[in-house]
Amino acid sequence: MAELRMRRVYEMGAANDDADDGMRVLVDRLWPRGLARDKVRIDHWLRGVAPSDELRRWFGHDPARWQEFQTRYHSELRGSAHPDLALLRHLSTSPGRITLLYAARDEARNNAVALKAFLEQQRGAP
Repeated sequence: MAELRMRRVYEMGAANDDADDGMRVLVDRLWPRGLARDKVRIDHWLRGVAPSDELRRWFGHDPARWQEFQTRYHSELRGSAHPDLALLRHLSTSPGRITLLYAARDEARNNAVALKAFLEQQRGAP
């Protein structure tokens, strides 16, 4: 099974070809502001695994809504038949490393954190 990591796409080095990242997967619905597409190595942009626009707007990165956001987001993911989620599930069962890239400033409370937790629950990781 792939080791799942996370990295803010704006981080120093995130835009460069960091082989230690393994496969790099952008998990945001929107392309990161100010980031030129030709200046960043992204192997997959899986918009379909991002929270719905409605949920993203409701959350608004409000720390007080973090627990409820995770619950709602995981519910969306469980009910999703989107091909992006199927691909990410498949990739996460392969050997190697996957780095989930996100743009949010809050490194502890964002969709990549919640998505990583969901994937690990799905595959029975601790």
